[in-house]
Amino acid sequence: MAIQREIWMSSIVEGLFADNSFLSKAFSADEFVNQGRTVHIPNAGAASGVKKNRTEFPATVETRTDIDLTFNLDEYTTDPIRIPHADTVELSYNKRESVIRTDRAKLHEEVAEGILYAWLPAAANTIRTSGAAVGAHVPDATGDRKLITKADVRKAMNQFNKQNIPQEGRYMLLDAEMYGQLLDSLTANEAQAFHSNVDVKNGIVGKLDSFNILMRSRVARYTAAAAKKDWSANGAGTDVAAALAWHHNSVCRALGEINVFDSENDPLYYGDIYSFLLRCGGRAMRNGKEGLLAILQDSAT
Repeated sequence: MAIQREIWMSSIVEGLFADNSFLSKAFSADEFVNQGRTVHIPNAGAASGVKKNRTEFPATVETRTDIDLTFNLDEYTTDPIRIPHADTVELSYNKRESVIRTDRAKLHEEVAEGILYAWLPAAANTIRTSGAAVGAHVPDATGDRKLITKADVRKAMNQFNKQNIPQEGRYMLLDAEMYGQLLDSLTANEAQAFHSNVDVKNGIVGKLDSFNILMRSRVARYTAAAAKKDWSANGAGTDVAAALAWHHNSVCRALGEINVFDSENDPLYYGDIYSFLLRCGGRAMRNGKEGLLAILQDSAT
């Protein structure tokens, strides 16, 4: 009996994944991925004191204490997937190519969110939004939150200025909802200036108050008490969305190449088996978290 071929479109609509170009806007420690599990970031201690017209001798000798910051590399692996032999014969599209492309993209998304979570600062390095009330938009959150506005971006800029963070290399990552809220707070002239700095190639959707603005489908969520919360954790009605502002040299990421494991024509599974592995990690570069700030949507109640 002839093989009954199903009719397929010439291509598959693949899974849609968030834009992860923000990972390139950080200090790269990729060279260390394959040299061990732990990456060390030495932080210099305080500079020596300076006295004008010294009159006391001998001068007091001090020792500088440096701080060694570390982070461990995580290992991400996909669940092995089987492509039955029949699928390589009967389907009118290349399922193996589709599986590899989709799983690679999904792995990149999980890794990006893992590194982004590692960057998120604690409550001491957060500020709250100050706009009008709007419905909460993170999963399971209820009630109203305050909009993010240009005034909140200005507040973040002022904090970076007080920390003597260079203006060149500042970034702010917003989720789609908060990005729309920010645009709504701009005047027509401000919006024109904002969009004049769009750089599609580098993922920059505008510039405001020294920050290159980036956007992805979701960025971060915190508890009402300003504790960062992983997306895999159960949601709560009091959760709040957050944006992240940083300087290029204030965060670090180490991202390795994707390793592909395959077993074609496997006699036990009567088909082809594929899986992927990637090692990565990240953290704040400075012990005091200078140049790193989360902007949390404040409760409007």
